[in-house]
Amino acid sequence: MITKYKRFSLLISLMVTIGIALFFVLKALEERIVFFYSPSELLQKKSISKNLIRVGGLVLKDSINYNSNGLEVTFFVTDKKKKLKISYEGILPDLFREGQGVVVEGKIGIDKEIFYADKVLAKHDENYMPPEVKKIIDN
Repeated sequence: MITKYKRFSLLISLMVTIGIALFFVLKALEERIVFFYSPSELLQKKSISKNLIRVGGLVLKDSINYNSNGLEVTFFVTDKKKKLKISYEGILPDLFREGQGVVVEGKIGIDKEIFYADKVLAKHDENYMPPEVKKIIDN
């Protein structure tokens, strides 16, 4: 009987230890777990990481401006509360267009005026459904 209690107490203490360790790891990584910030969330943050961060929202209508070389583009991303100017150099994804969801990865300027993107990821709208799933639902 006593060995049964020893095993049980060892198991409980091991589970508590793992739970506490997991809590501290998740607390330390809290900033990195967020997939992306909205423009409002990013502009409200007092201290902004120097690491790469992601910002997501909708591309504002009539905000896309291409440079003369065609590879440099600026546009605004909005969450319908605030907007953030994005500067990107490179080829944009095929799904990129006004009014469409987008996630950009990069760094924000010191003055929080411009976000310098290294990557632009265009998202499908919320009504998108993969063809395989649509076929299953229709049948």
